[in-house]
Amino acid sequence: MYTKVEKDFIVFNFSGICYVFIEMMWRGRSHYTMFFTGGLCFFILYKIYNKYKKLKFFQKYLIGVTVITFIEFLSGCIVNLLLDMKVWNYSNLPFNVLGQVCLIYSFLWGFLGVFIEYIVNQKKLLSK
Repeated sequence: MYTKVEKDFIVFNFSGICYVFIEMMWRGRSHYTMFFTGGLCFFILYKIYNKYKKLKFFQKYLIGVTVITFIEFLSGCIVNLLLDMKVWNYSNLPFNVLGQVCLIYSFLWGFLGVFIEYIVNQKKLLSK
């Protein structure tokens, strides 16, 4: 079996890689900061979902929306607004906040969070 630290390392890295891959498929490009942003989002969700194993789908969905949108907003404020890296900009989409998050993507993040939770918690993934 893996130690707790090894599992956490695997989950963070697997999640970061998955997020970059999803961005490559969705936008045709990604950025190294998205590895860390995605890894952090899904690592936090992994921890929450494992602590509260009896959550229903809709509860997981709402938690995913909240966690991912919050981290994406913080990351966007640092990476895009403070450091001016221009990784993404949602200013042209309705219901955006400072161009860093928007309602449409927040809606989608909830489904992504539940999906990643399903993949990460497969017994085969973290067993030796």
